[in-house]
Amino acid sequence: MVETESRSAGRRRTGGRGAKSAAAAATSAVKQLPRGAVRNPVTPIEPLSADQVETIHHASLKILSEIGMEFLGEDAKAILREAGAEVSADSDLVRFDPAMVEERIKTAPSSFQLHARNPARTVTLGEGDIHFVPVASAPNASDADGGRRQGNREDFRNLTRLIQSLHCLSFIPGYPVEPTDIDRRTRHLEAMRDFGLLTDMAFHNYSLGPQRTADGLEIAKIVRGGISDAQLAAEPSLLTIVNTNSPLKLDSPMGHGIIQHALHGQISVITPFTLAGAMAPVTLAGALAQQNAEFLAGLTLAQCAKPGAPVIYGGFTSNVDMKSGAPAFGTPEYVKAVQAGGQLTRRYGVPYRSSGVCAANMPDAQAALETQMSLWGTMTGGADMVMHAAGWMEGGLSASFEKMVMDADMIQMLQAYMQPIEVSEATLGLDAIAEVGPGGHFFGTPQTMERFETAFYAPMLSDWRNFETWAEDGSKTAYERANTLYKQLLAEYQEPAIDEATRDALNDFVDRRIAEGGSFDDD
Repeated sequence: MVETESRSAGRRRTGGRGAKSAAAAATSAVKQLPRGAVRNPVTPIEPLSADQVETIHHASLKILSEIGMEFLGEDAKAILREAGAEVSADSDLVRFDPAMVEERIKTAPSSFQLHARNPARTVTLGEGDIHFVPVASAPNASDADGGRRQGNREDFRNLTRLIQSLHCLSFIPGYPVEPTDIDRRTRHLEAMRDFGLLTDMAFHNYSLGPQRTADGLEIAKIVRGGISDAQLAAEPSLLTIVNTNSPLKLDSPMGHGIIQHALHGQISVITPFTLAGAMAPVTLAGALAQQNAEFLAGLTLAQCAKPGAPVIYGGFTSNVDMKSGAPAFGTPEYVKAVQAGGQLTRRYGVPYRSSGVCAANMPDAQAALETQMSLWGTMTGGADMVMHAAGWMEGGLSASFEKMVMDADMIQMLQAYMQPIEVSEATLGLDAIAEVGPGGHFFGTPQTMERFETAFYAPMLSDWRNFETWAEDGSKTAYERANTLYKQLLAEYQEPAIDEATRDALNDFVDRRIAEGGSFDDD
């Protein structure tokens, strides 16, 4: 039943929906900033001295040379052995000569583009722009109406539509919620078809086995209009998030994903999940050294597979609650780790991925303050890609519809903050000051009247009315307003226009692969 419904949804014709979507955006009452790249002008905060950065770097090399890291995939071990790494004959342990790692760092590119089927949604990583992207890989979804529930196809699609509708989100870094009601063998096919049709953004390919990786690469070529292998390699159109199994282990599917994405010129975001006190030393210095070692091992594998392969440094070091052992996010330690991770990334000259996260269980004050701390850390840490920036709840266990729009308002405020202050004759307003003089007001001056609609950031969600007006309108909380807002955005959603030949080719490929049984990588 799921497959039949999916094919029907995939075969729908869009007609003139692109024009309708543009018209809807123009008339929407939802206040959004324009789409487009946002340059981060903030000088990064650096909690580490230059000497401390070097100390952590050399500690990472010592970890890799003396302790080593386990690689569970035979293909990864073969590539590393051929490149000169010391691969144990009777275990999965690999040790790296520091000089080998240093040489491989030099071949990693400092910047590259991630290409979308809509060229206007193509993004550049590593040249000073900051890109906010939504929650990914949550097993549950939640909203005020249905509560918390297991991930499913309907919520997956609606979250995907919401992501497409929010101007501040740049691309899709994974399933916003796991659609568990789709068979696991065909889930990646159905989900990537939805990404290709419900959005015009670049998207993610899970490194969960050879067949899934190969299917994702093929879908990327189809969505880009049937481009060749050579064009795909020259124009990265997929990224994969590779999480190491901290401490110091990389499983076979993830290693295979790094290799295949490197060979095909696609982006690997190599992200150790190092929670200080659990999967890493309890000290930030120790956790950062381990994070750095695991990233360098992944970078080395990618560069050994194909020198020049695009990689992103993924920093995801935080701490645990030492009373319960639960992960904590948005903490002072998290922010310092984000900023220090940025320093290490800049030493290696590659783009940087961080995250906007929280540990709260519902979109409340805790969720807001922890997310704000996280997002502020990513901006001041120099992140190029901010993952989980919208919708993340419960330490990643839930994707919240309300929090996605609450976070989007917060992201927009940061984007507005990053806009430069214009200092000119027109903005200094000396004529207005002279007209008003001492003791007057500026409400009616020509300068104010010309600019009153655009002078200040207009919130998407926040309510700036006085208490009496707010109370007369029902005393709605931010959570209640967010529930209304996400539904409004979904009601206004229109599928982006797509070339019909591309639509048909995508449906034909996905339908054929489903008929063949999909992936048996995990059997």
